[in-house]
Amino acid sequence: MNEVELRQTRELRAGDVLVNTTSRQYEVTRVRRIGRGIRVEYTTADGAAGRFTAAPEAAVRVLVAPMSHAA
Repeated sequence: MNEVELRQTRELRAGDVLVNTTSRQYEVTRVRRIGRGIRVEYTTADGAAGRFTAAPEAAVRVLVAPMSHAA
């Protein structure tokens, strides 16, 4: 199972993978300030582009890359 963490929108970076409540994944391609908000541009698994604007303190679900554990 993939681990998901909550982050504030202001902490997003290009390359992060967002996960919605139905487990669909969206790769962040660009993050920029727009007035008081933050515009997040992304692509879906099938290549469709999309975007949303959120408050900097808004919570988003981000897929955490699995860490390798040395034995």
